[in-house]
Amino acid sequence: MTTTVVRNNLRTSRPHPLPLSRKRARGVLKQNPANLVLSLTAGAAVLLVATASAPAADQPQWGERYSRNMVSAETGLPESFDPAAGRNVKWSIPLGGSYSTPVIAGGRVLIGCNNDEPRDPRHQGDRGVLVCLEEKTGRLCWQLVVPKLQGDIFLDWPRAGICSPATVEGDRVYIVSNRAELMCLDMKGLSDGNDGPYRDEGRHMGLPGETPMEPGQLDADILWVLDLWADVGIHPHDSAHSSVLVHGDSLYLNTGNGVDNTHQRIRAPEAPSLIVVDKQTGRLVARDGERIGPRIFHSTWSSPALGELSGRPLVFFCGGDGVVYAFQALTGAAASGPAETLRRVWRFDCDPAGPKEDVHRYLRNRRESPSNIKSMPVFAGGRLYVTVGGDIWWGKEEAWLKCIDTTGTGDITDRGQAWSYPLKKHCCSTPAVHGGLVFVGDCGRAFHAVDAQTGRACWTHDLDGDVWSSALVADGKVYVGTRRGSLWVFAAGREKRLLATIDLGDPIHGTPVAANGVLYVPTLSRLYAVGDRESSSAKEQPHE
Repeated sequence: MTTTVVRNNLRTSRPHPLPLSRKRARGVLKQNPANLVLSLTAGAAVLLVATASAPAADQPQWGERYSRNMVSAETGLPESFDPAAGRNVKWSIPLGGSYSTPVIAGGRVLIGCNNDEPRDPRHQGDRGVLVCLEEKTGRLCWQLVVPKLQGDIFLDWPRAGICSPATVEGDRVYIVSNRAELMCLDMKGLSDGNDGPYRDEGRHMGLPGETPMEPGQLDADILWVLDLWADVGIHPHDSAHSSVLVHGDSLYLNTGNGVDNTHQRIRAPEAPSLIVVDKQTGRLVARDGERIGPRIFHSTWSSPALGELSGRPLVFFCGGDGVVYAFQALTGAAASGPAETLRRVWRFDCDPAGPKEDVHRYLRNRRESPSNIKSMPVFAGGRLYVTVGGDIWWGKEEAWLKCIDTTGTGDITDRGQAWSYPLKKHCCSTPAVHGGLVFVGDCGRAFHAVDAQTGRACWTHDLDGDVWSSALVADGKVYVGTRRGSLWVFAAGREKRLLATIDLGDPIHGTPVAANGVLYVPTLSRLYAVGDRESSSAKEQPHE
């Protein structure tokens, strides 16, 4: 079969972020401050839960309902497009710098980025930004602008922006900001007034000690804020990343608790790794009681998933210690009073041979180290699919794709593994499960199609760069991006067929998303809305 190769000659002058040693970080910060930001929008790669209140064709969170599986029922999606010629590009917009994944709901597209492309002259310099765009045209509707945490760059990495993907339910947007704040926003922004109860948007937009700004109609309407650092007691690291899971009246999210700037100490060892928050008020309702903190090798970047077994909903969570936990989901209205402790149903250690004590003495050891999990777990067919292995910057290169039987109780490490598949190198990508196959890319520049039942490889393919993004399966195709700036398109089957390679000239960290007949492809500096332009109106043509 003929493979389409599209080259984009519209390259940006912005330097591409490449992995750096932390020893060099401060020395090169001024030259290339975007380095070292983990796009866990990828590994976490980003979104879930198509909520019951949203139109079926929207993509209001990461992947399928609750499961975190990045599989879409959209059809008619192009297998290739050409940004330079405008072929199959409905619109594209500059983002500045983005490590996030878009969500689409209610006629809007939301994606996190930085402030390298200021949309409001009042906001200058490095900021975290969540932009809300009109779905048909890419026009800016409103934006959330969040100043950086000051002082220690390892708390809020320079030019990383807002890395977390948003979660939309009805007219509410849930997002974790670059300042490690869980925020509830009005989907309409301030265009219909300040709905409260939070009314201090002007002060929130400025740095501490500055005169509050005057909020305008293009600004976000904040409904409530939970500061994970001040109110939950975590210590953030590098960049906050969490894709919020909505279940009933509760929000489940990873806290981002991690190491300090020495990478050898957990400053908040007693802080929770997983919390539950009342979605109406932002009140902390529950937390894990696993004392994961001392065993976190880098940070807590994996967002939770949910599955139902025998009528019982379980929340699946991957800790920064390389262990997968299953908790009983909360039911009914959240009780008042102190936060309760989540009831653990089982635990599965993905790397039982890895070090468990004094874990940070294995820093920079590429042969022996603890494992961690940056991607999200995917629940499909009663099983859980997880990627795990040594840390990209600090740990061993060994990594695996694991399949876990979710029906056990207690410590299921010795009996819960259905199979284990060795990956080429580090992995931070969330797997996509479809048609009896599991699709995943890794940092060894390899893409894998693995039999979901047996764990045997169906096929692999060498790519042109590391994969931080996650794969999207839609319309019989698999879309996956690399940090060298190429979007690869395969047929989603047991026979390897490469359909197209599109060179976008810009690193791809976020995951492609399909909604309402359109494919959205985020790169570091742009967001592309890809589809049949013939059906577009004059207002929907590509614009800068």
